[in-house]
Amino acid sequence: MTNREALSLAEACASTLYERDAASQAMGMRLLSVAPGAARVGMSVRADMLQGVGTCHGGHLFALADSAFAFACNTYNEVTVAIGCSIDYVAPAHLGDTLTAQATEQSRSGRTGNYHVRIENQNGQLIALFHGKSYKVRGTLLDEESLHE
Repeated sequence: MTNREALSLAEACASTLYERDAASQAMGMRLLSVAPGAARVGMSVRADMLQGVGTCHGGHLFALADSAFAFACNTYNEVTVAIGCSIDYVAPAHLGDTLTAQATEQSRSGRTGNYHVRIENQNGQLIALFHGKSYKVRGTLLDEESLHE
């Protein structure tokens, strides 16, 4: 597969996954870019995402990182799910912040993979670091017809 074909496949997989992902869409996440084993996802912090001390709830930060991780590990048209994740919160995100989660594949072999996700705000400040471990299950995101369109 050429680099161009791999990028086209990654984009088609991410687009299909995003169309099916009501949770990410409901949180206002935007798929910004994708490549084989990588994805960038953006989200703006809304008032309904704030917790009791006035900063973005960690669950929303986790969800943003988890979504970027999901898009990155599903770029090969092999249905892949998380089998473990962890996050370190480094700095608070505030109302109106525009966050970007960059997921990058660290390893992929057999049925498992490891991905790092870095969340930054609009100023490039590090907000959180996430690690996800993926597991390839049976099936594909795209059917044969979709692959040849």
